[in-house]
Amino acid sequence: MALKPTIYKVELQLSDFNRDCYDNVGLTVALHPSETPERMLIRLIAFGLHYCSDLSFSRGLSATDEADLWELSPSGEILQWIEVGQASPERMRKAVSLAKSVSLYSYGDSLELWWEKEAASFQALPRTTVWALRWAQKYDFGGFLERKMAITLTISDDDIYVHSEGEQLTLKRQLLAGVS
Repeated sequence: MALKPTIYKVELQLSDFNRDCYDNVGLTVALHPSETPERMLIRLIAFGLHYCSDLSFSRGLSATDEADLWELSPSGEILQWIEVGQASPERMRKAVSLAKSVSLYSYGDSLELWWEKEAASFQALPRTTVWALRWAQKYDFGGFLERKMAITLTISDDDIYVHSEGEQLTLKRQLLAGVS
């Protein structure tokens, strides 16, 4: 029997000073059995970084033909394909063939090794922006997440602050390839 995802109800208060975007958004987010709490949190951060009314989470990790997040036009055209993790160049080439704009948010301890190996492949992709997200320190992501929670996400330049229940996580965004 397959394991079911854990469902989180998130009230996201977004303050993006870079885009003058300020909104409160109610989200239902699934933490898939093979997904870490850190990855789910990165998906939430990517949602805030690209927030618009047509942005949505896809069906999940098992839907290999879908982005982690995407913005679809009313006609079903993929306007933004947003991926998190250390995607393969092949997957990102597929995304470029399907979407007008592609963004990848990479993170984690093996980020530097992955980028050293894959940089040339990603720099050659059109309409693709690759970002590194680096935490200011080690955090207990599982302890940060609650099944029902309010998160304040503040974005200023390349600094990102995630606040919930008196705890604040800080990370930096660094452009690796593409145009910001």
